[in-house]
Amino acid sequence: MDAISFGTDGWRATLDTFTDDRVRTVGQAVADYLREEGHDAPVLVGYDARETSEGFAESLAEVLAGNGFDVLLPERDRPTPVVAWGIVSRGLSGALMVTASHNPPEYNGVKFIPEDGAPALPDVTERIEANLREPALLPADERGSVERVDLVSDHAAHVRDLVDADLSGVTVVYDAMHGSGRGVTDALLESAGAEVIPRRTNRDPTFGGESPEPSPEHLTGLVESVREHDADLGVANDGDADRLAVVTPGRGYLDENLFFAAVYDYLLESDAGPAVRSVPTTFLVDRIAEAHGEDVIETPVGFKWIAKAMGEHDALVGGEESGGFSVRGHIREKDGVLMSLVAAAAADEEPLDARVDRLTDEFGGIAADKISLDCPDDEKGRVLSALESAIPETVAGREVAKVVTLDGFKLLLDDGSWLLVRPSGTEPKMRVYAEATSEERVGELLADGRALVASAL
Repeated sequence: MDAISFGTDGWRATLDTFTDDRVRTVGQAVADYLREEGHDAPVLVGYDARETSEGFAESLAEVLAGNGFDVLLPERDRPTPVVAWGIVSRGLSGALMVTASHNPPEYNGVKFIPEDGAPALPDVTERIEANLREPALLPADERGSVERVDLVSDHAAHVRDLVDADLSGVTVVYDAMHGSGRGVTDALLESAGAEVIPRRTNRDPTFGGESPEPSPEHLTGLVESVREHDADLGVANDGDADRLAVVTPGRGYLDENLFFAAVYDYLLESDAGPAVRSVPTTFLVDRIAEAHGEDVIETPVGFKWIAKAMGEHDALVGGEESGGFSVRGHIREKDGVLMSLVAAAAADEEPLDARVDRLTDEFGGIAADKISLDCPDDEKGRVLSALESAIPETVAGREVAKVVTLDGFKLLLDDGSWLLVRPSGTEPKMRVYAEATSEERVGELLADGRALVASAL
């Protein structure tokens, strides 16, 4: 049980650690938590496309049913946001989702989603961790039922109502990366009238031998396909389809920061409200907000914090530089299926390349990047303490004007650029992020950031 720890987004581990016995202890802990909270409605257990995920989901269902809860399972692997919406649309007690998201095939993971469909906050996951114990099942005649259900139809109907778009004449290349978005995101786009050209929409539990991470190096084929088919845009989902990446004909891979800015600009054409962004996400969103008289709320990394702030501030949109977004009127959970439809609707209104050009002409261009340095989990606290006493007065030749300690150390420089160092919540690494007005400048910032972290390791 000491091996189980809920990080930024649930517990993930390689399969030598992520075992059926440990998964069952998580199921028992969640059953105990739900009982303590007075929940008696059914519980949903979803799973992604990994080889072991359905078996782990069935084990969780057995433990929950053995504790008296009726359990719903999808008829096949489904996206995390579809599972999260299923909780709300059916009035359930919550859900367990078996997924390692974008991690490599040798990983798996599990997370608990509460009754509001938003990510669980630490006060909840800490109680679940405190409840970890061997399963204790009721006699057979007192156990709940286990039923397979369709989750996609309700989610699709809700999203189509929320994003009232006619995409006739829009061509989208969709890349499922062999994950759970296949047959879901592409079907949603087609239902709105788009012509969809599919890529990697077959299930492959190994994800083609690489991580189902929609990063530039994994989407060169999508970029080529968008240009080959003269498509309006390309969209890719990660393994459990809670995130997305967008490709445009002109830029190719569209930086998630620029996509966030474009989406916020698009939504502000017909609505109003603040934006919520995580600490490594672009200040371009802030400049757009200011021009519309809106606020921006900055949060630590982790969509749970974005979701919390979205609820507190009635935000129009919330997002993070890693490709997770949600909008007002939906569950406060990142949804790469929903956002694929939003991206296509925005592109239909104004080509994304043209929109981004207009925004950067008005508010200034940005360049952003990040690197990772290996750092064991048990060393992260020591490294942060060492950095706290070693904050430099200058970075890459510019003075540090302000230090933000919301999540790690974000050094705001006097030229408007910034450098952020923070520990990863999902991997044994330290992350270093930078934003400036040119790629060359970002490279200089990251070089100084690397040296700063290396001195503390």
